[in-house]
Amino acid sequence: MDPWLIWLIIAAVLAAAEIFTLTTALGMLSAAALVTAGSAAVGLPLPFQFLVFAIIATVTVLFVRPVALRHVLQPQAERFGVDALVGKPACVVSEVTGMGGRVRIDGEEWTARAYDETLVIPPGKTVDVMEISGATALVYPRD
Repeated sequence: MDPWLIWLIIAAVLAAAEIFTLTTALGMLSAAALVTAGSAAVGLPLPFQFLVFAIIATVTVLFVRPVALRHVLQPQAERFGVDALVGKPACVVSEVTGMGGRVRIDGEEWTARAYDETLVIPPGKTVDVMEISGATALVYPRD
């Protein structure tokens, strides 16, 4: 079997493994194997193929992988759905206790419970949404 084909198979196996691990390291090694397959196809001797693989793998893992991880691990820029409601102010429509009540968040009426179950929040008071649990807002009064 030709060396370039072996490197190509190694690149494919590493790329497939990267899909399951999502570490980006195997993807970098796959890219190095792909470049090495190209150098083997040109006719580079086997020791130099290993040298090409080692250099490309080292460069990609040390320099490209951190950049890729920074882009993958960035915090989500926008919050959507009920996550976007956490931290918003709300107006108490009917008395909120640890057992229940109603608040208006961005014009929508929600069922609510006091974040601290010992609190009783009267109507008209402004509260902060601390958490959303199902269809119920857990709120805490503003001081």
